[in-house]
Amino acid sequence: MKLLAGNLSMPFNADESTLRLLISADTRLPAESITNVRAVKRSLDARDKNDIRFIYSATFDIDDKDYNKHSARFAKTVVKAPEKPVIAEVTGDIPQPAPVIVVGAGPAGLFAAHTLASRGYAVTLIERGRPIEERRRSVDSFWTGGGLDPESNIMFGEGGAGTFSDGKLTTRIKDARAELVAETLVKYGAPERITVDAKPHVGTDVLRRVVHNIRKAIEDMGGVVRFNTKLTGLVTEDGRVTAAVVNGDEKLPCCAVVLALGQAARDTYRMLFDMGVEITAKPFAVGVRIEHPQSVIDRAQFGRYAGHPRLGAAEYRLTGKTGSRGVYTFCMCPGGFVVASSSNEGEVVTNGMSYAARDAENANSGIIVQINPSDLGGAPFCGVEFQEKIERAAFRLGGGDYTAPAERVVDFLNGDAPQGFTSVTPTYRPGTKPCDLRKCLPGTVYRGVADGIRAFSRQLRGFDMPEAVLTAVESRTSAPVRINRDENGEATRLRGLYPVGEGAGYAGGIVSAAVDGMRAAERIIAQYKA
Repeated sequence: MKLLAGNLSMPFNADESTLRLLISADTRLPAESITNVRAVKRSLDARDKNDIRFIYSATFDIDDKDYNKHSARFAKTVVKAPEKPVIAEVTGDIPQPAPVIVVGAGPAGLFAAHTLASRGYAVTLIERGRPIEERRRSVDSFWTGGGLDPESNIMFGEGGAGTFSDGKLTTRIKDARAELVAETLVKYGAPERITVDAKPHVGTDVLRRVVHNIRKAIEDMGGVVRFNTKLTGLVTEDGRVTAAVVNGDEKLPCCAVVLALGQAARDTYRMLFDMGVEITAKPFAVGVRIEHPQSVIDRAQFGRYAGHPRLGAAEYRLTGKTGSRGVYTFCMCPGGFVVASSSNEGEVVTNGMSYAARDAENANSGIIVQINPSDLGGAPFCGVEFQEKIERAAFRLGGGDYTAPAERVVDFLNGDAPQGFTSVTPTYRPGTKPCDLRKCLPGTVYRGVADGIRAFSRQLRGFDMPEAVLTAVESRTSAPVRINRDENGEATRLRGLYPVGEGAGYAGGIVSAAVDGMRAAERIIAQYKA
């Protein structure tokens, strides 16, 4: 009999072998009769800084006779282990007439293509950017003062924007495919712990290797992957897409297109809109990046245990209000870096990134303020235009060479003339310049960030540290548009076009984007047979 025990609490520095003893206490069974103990979920409880604990759920086996005899005495947190959800594999009966074209090699596109290729379907994955190794060289060149490559940068290229991030896998969606996403990432090189940790992360260094391995697997299964291949049009017939046009004039016949755009593909949004695809504005958020010494965050979260290797670098997630508007931290990167994420010339964009070890000197996070389409007039591209406006303003304020404008928290909050940086050294490359951020942030955003800092300092000691650094602008938190789709996942005005992932307005992270891509692949599989 396989059972599941939850709420198994132990000191953070205890060994996992303690799980057997905790299960024994909850079941009142001898420890030796409990076998095959396996941790399935682990979270950290640091509310009491003097008694930080890990909380586990674990599966285990006992004899059926022990269960029948003693189950009435079990703690309420011991139950029969649920069966692993089965994702129905429905296959259509129409012979696949042409390949599926998947546009974009971010999580949604990679997992859509992987799902199709693993089931034997003809699939061509196209990506306007470059393979990960070439892309990394382009990014490193930009960060060290070289020119921006508009087609190979943090936003475009193999793996998508998430490849140059912390690689967080936390998701709020309830879908059996989320577990499959984690298992797939482990299969291709991610650490096993991501299937157990309540707040799993991979790290940019590991994620680069994983996405490369997924791409190679797609190719090994017969899929075609093409880089430097930009979607520039669609061929339609009787309201259905029949071919993708790439690089201006090459036509790729298809039975369907999975549109897994990144949110930086503004030119593609406009091309689709011009040909009649329904696109609407949606809420998003913008703001700045804040950097503290990681040691300050560790002490605030872990007290005297700060720096203990079993705890690693501390995280936070904070929310507040500025008037009726939400303000919150976003994509917190422990032991990480603020990185230049521009995808268009003449714009400064920031993001956060951590390596797997999370061992850099600073912690960083976005502080972002909610923006609604109604604030901007509500037109389909009002949010895109708003982003472009503040990104260009940040570029000009920084000096016009991709240097980012930055300011100490004390100067920002007091409205003082910006001074040089002191105990916190900004990590953004190509570099930062002390500036008055009011000159690139709209008043609503500026006030919202200030309100957020004050509110967050009441939740996390030291958040309003005077020497902490704010770097502008954090503008690509989510897509400001949605490519509308129907109950079957197809674009409302064009059959055979499946908008998915963050860029289409339907996901909020690596896992939810991957799951969305898988669902689209399954819908196509349900129509055709390989």
